[in-house]
Amino acid sequence: MSQRKPQSNSRREFLGNAGAAVAATSVLGSAAKSVHAGEDNTIQIALVGSGGRGTGAAKNALTVDNGPLKLVAMADVFPERLADSYESIYNAFPEKVDVPEDRKFIGFDAYQKAMDCLKPGDVVIMATPPAFRWVHFTYAIEKGLNVFMEKPISVDGPSSRRMFELAEQSAAKNLKVGVGLMCRHCDARQQLYDRIKGGEIGDILELRAYRQAGPTAREAAGPKPDDISELMYQIREFHSFLWASGGCYSDFLIHNIDESCWMKDAWPVKAEASGGRHYRGDAIDQNFDNYFVEYTFDDGTKLFLGGRTIAGCSQQFASYAHGTKGLGVISTASHTPAKCRTYDGYQPDKDKLIWQYPPPEPNPYELEWEHLISAIRNDEPYNEVKRGTEASLVTAMGRMAAHTGQVITWDSILDCEHEFAPEVDKLTFEAPAPLQLAANGKYPVPMPGLNAAREF
Repeated sequence: MSQRKPQSNSRREFLGNAGAAVAATSVLGSAAKSVHAGEDNTIQIALVGSGGRGTGAAKNALTVDNGPLKLVAMADVFPERLADSYESIYNAFPEKVDVPEDRKFIGFDAYQKAMDCLKPGDVVIMATPPAFRWVHFTYAIEKGLNVFMEKPISVDGPSSRRMFELAEQSAAKNLKVGVGLMCRHCDARQQLYDRIKGGEIGDILELRAYRQAGPTAREAAGPKPDDISELMYQIREFHSFLWASGGCYSDFLIHNIDESCWMKDAWPVKAEASGGRHYRGDAIDQNFDNYFVEYTFDDGTKLFLGGRTIAGCSQQFASYAHGTKGLGVISTASHTPAKCRTYDGYQPDKDKLIWQYPPPEPNPYELEWEHLISAIRNDEPYNEVKRGTEASLVTAMGRMAAHTGQVITWDSILDCEHEFAPEVDKLTFEAPAPLQLAANGKYPVPMPGLNAAREF
């Protein structure tokens, strides 16, 4: 993999312009009045991608009580998934759901039809596989819609470059955009961040993060059944295919990476990694089922990341920050509650506890929606796309290091020209899948050392 510096998209340039999107939003915010759909101040919502996370995001949105909200349109490529999602959301919030049959859209252009039901200032939820994010976001910007998009929001260098550009465009139009890295909205983690910045554990020397569990979600895919097309199979099993999601690494580990980098208040500049495939049976997906990544920050400190999806192994789902004076527990088990704590010294010795966040913790999945809707109603600067793209790029950097066996830098992943699904904006039900089976009846998988220039 070439590690040449890109002409105009270097890490330093992006970090140097860290405030550009917010600044643009602030300037325009003073000139643009807050736009809400309808004279009754109702903010209408369209859901694009009605799987489990999309359904959850819609429910989280409808919990916000600072003004009227209504779900008015839904879109997916699987009719049965949309039907199940509608029933689940309607049963939870019947008074906030108004989605008749003629506003339930199926197909690869369904996202356009759902967004066409909205007015400028309304909100579209983007919860399809990440490969489609830049396509849908482009249309939302054209329509003047506020957005909530699930993570990751890019999966490779070319899609990251597009998202950086779209971040600037959306900020220039004063759009409010949330990205589903909900740990950034966690009250407990925010207090821990403030304490770390205040010097409670000293200077950070290293961070450790783990998501080591058994088989998770759709990270392992067996042979395709006969009753579904290749394309639809890969979309349905999106965690199994790098083009669709960045694989299980990008989808599962981004939260641990992001919350750790937040505490460090920096992004890594390079990654070295290893990983492999074990006990795969008839699984023909593209994932490794264990990853170990050493991220290095500009000052030489490290983030050590371990991921595993193998049954029968010890499990850990947590992140830690070690400083010159003490330990910060960033998360303890899954995403919430975080149970953040600080200790004097290296170990989590209960006799040396300095501080802990008192339970119960507010739900960060709901807090991120409270913050977004509040920003819309009050016309406050709010655009998380640049930071969401940075988190997605850093995640892809570690994944590429494991998949190629090479040292991957921020600039080299951003500058990499291997686009996993270059025709994703042109897909139809009749289109071929972006990934094709090899002659041996399996999909191409990463081969570290043998294929050092690209992941598959």
